[in-house]
Amino acid sequence: MLPANIGLAYAFLRQICRPDKEYSKDRVNSLYFDTADLDQYQKSESGELRKNKVRIRWYDSDIKEPEEVPVYLELKSREGFASSKQRRKFMVPATSLEPVNLGRGILDKTTIMQTLASFGYFMEKPIKPIILISYQRHRFSEMQTGVRVSLDQDIRASIVAPELGRQGLEIRLSNGVIEVKGPSLELPVTLRRMRLLDVDWSRFSKYGNCLDAYFTQTGTIY
Repeated sequence: MLPANIGLAYAFLRQICRPDKEYSKDRVNSLYFDTADLDQYQKSESGELRKNKVRIRWYDSDIKEPEEVPVYLELKSREGFASSKQRRKFMVPATSLEPVNLGRGILDKTTIMQTLASFGYFMEKPIKPIILISYQRHRFSEMQTGVRVSLDQDIRASIVAPELGRQGLEIRLSNGVIEVKGPSLELPVTLRRMRLLDVDWSRFSKYGNCLDAYFTQTGTIY
C-alpha cells in the first residue's frame, strides 16, 4: 500500500472492523534467522512454493525492565497457498533484547534446535540471527465474518549478522501492509472495497523486502 493511503486505510478499517479486544495496537519486533547462505531468503526471492521462516518475536508492551520479557520462538511454514505457524513462549531477561545483544540470538542454539525439532522441523544447515524487523501493528476483526485483519506501518529493520556488513544501519519501508487471516482465500466483501485505495492483495514478505532494501541501499550483491 502506498504511504499516502495508509491513513485512509486505517480510517476505512475502523469503519468496517472492530479493534481487537486484547491487543488493538502494539509494536511488533521479530528477529529472523537464516543460514549463512540465506537459504530462506533465496527461496522467497525465487518464489519457491515450500518455505519456512524461523524468528523470535516480542512486543513492546511486554517490555518492563528489569523484569523478564516473554518472547516467542516461531516457525512459519508455507506450501503453496497453505500456511501455518507454530510458536512457543520463553521468558528472557530484558537485556537480551538490547540491540547490542541480538546477534547472540536471544535463546541458546540448543533450545532453538530442540524447539524446532518438536515442531517437526529439522534443519539441514545451522541458522543464525540475520535481521531485526519491527513495525507498528493495528489489529481488527471484520464485523460480518470475524476474520482477523491487521494494518502494519512504520516498518524498520537493521542487520545483526556481521558478515552482511553494516550492522545498525536502519532500513525503512515507507509502505503499509494489510494482513487478512481467515479460513478462506476469498476476501470478505467489505475488504474488497479497499481496492479503491490501490491496495495490492498479494503476498508480501517483510523479511525478503527488508533484505532487498538493505542490499539496494548498500550496493551489496548477494
